[in-house]
Amino acid sequence: MSEQQTGSAPAHLVQDARGTIAQRDLVVDLIRTACVVLVVVVHITMVGVASDSAGIRVTSPLQEQPWYVAATWVGQVMPLFFVVGGFASATGWRSTVARGGGARDFIATRLVRLYRPAVPLFAVLAVGLGIATLAGTPADLLDELAFGIGSPLWFLAAYGITQCCVPFMARLHARAPWRTLAALLVLAAAVDAVRFASGSAEVGLLNLGPVWLFAQQLGFLWADGWFIGRSRVLLVAVAVAAYAALVPLTAVGLWAPDMLQDLNPPMLPLAFLAIAQVCLVQLVHAPLTRLMRTRAAQGTVFLLGRDGMTIYLWHLPLFIALNGVALLVGLPFPAPGSGTWWATRALALVVLLAAALGVARLVRRADRPLPRLAPGTDRPGWPLLAVAALCTIGPAFAVMQLHLSFPLAVLGAVAIPVGVALLSRTVPARGLPSM
Repeated sequence: MSEQQTGSAPAHLVQDARGTIAQRDLVVDLIRTACVVLVVVVHITMVGVASDSAGIRVTSPLQEQPWYVAATWVGQVMPLFFVVGGFASATGWRSTVARGGGARDFIATRLVRLYRPAVPLFAVLAVGLGIATLAGTPADLLDELAFGIGSPLWFLAAYGITQCCVPFMARLHARAPWRTLAALLVLAAAVDAVRFASGSAEVGLLNLGPVWLFAQQLGFLWADGWFIGRSRVLLVAVAVAAYAALVPLTAVGLWAPDMLQDLNPPMLPLAFLAIAQVCLVQLVHAPLTRLMRTRAAQGTVFLLGRDGMTIYLWHLPLFIALNGVALLVGLPFPAPGSGTWWATRALALVVLLAAALGVARLVRRADRPLPRLAPGTDRPGWPLLAVAALCTIGPAFAVMQLHLSFPLAVLGAVAIPVGVALLSRTVPARGLPSM
């Protein structure tokens, strides 16, 4: 078998002669939605607000639990999110090629789909932080709030970078999938080695490429049907081996056993975590497929998944705002980490998801995809596309590095709409006369 032959496509992902997907894998939608909800769950259990005679304090009850570090080996789902993103990117790229589109069309479409929901968020953050600054909010309190609100925005930068690389990485995958995966793993290890040797955390930013692209390439394999063609014994063996590799990696003192600490910038253990997670998902793919045949599961995934990016972007600002309102009206706050506090997390999740869905309805106009290219048109050329990508990815990258602040919120509120507008432009296709 040649390296290009990565496995036969599963029955529910049969491809036609043009290479398009004939039927959607609803398990992918389920996993993507579950990842978003789990991120929300993690955040509402990591933030505990105490209000008593000593004042207002913010603690992290989840991180105080003795099982917390071990739980991150399962609950750190961002590698799986990038794997699922790789699946979606592979099918999206094949669909783009099948209808005659190219790399510029794919990149523009994906970046607009990713960054349009961020436009109203950055506008609201700019206004809110500006008002808080003018109102004389203590700088340390404002910085702490802004840090918490902006912490999920790293994903916009990291995912945007991987989306820009999809056409190139898809070609590498078609030619040499295993060599590509091995090269990315070696590059991730090399970046970490230089980071440790130099003591510079900024060097680790280079791993925004190898680590997340490695997870994305696993998603390409998933879209090929490779995992579904493997035996359960092999999948278990690979998952166990990936987790086993994490033991010495996190025991030498270079990589943290807490998988959340290895997230920003991303580090080598997350690549092994991605391997284990995609194998585990495949092990339960059949029961998840049966689950997704039920109306209840389909309805839930549709309700939450349709606005998944909005939920992800808005859940922390809303959570902080809801806690602020509760403080203002004098609602009682159970002691963070107490039995009562843990019992209220389910209620907090429901209220927060409901609020996020309410916001999603208000901003849904900003969360619409680009229309397909009309005959005889194309996306802007590479120079303009590069400027647009910088306008969209740049503010999120700056927040990832410098943490959210009023100037960066203003930058995002201005630059991202400009980038989206540039990406939304069309030009006459090459070789065709202007209309």
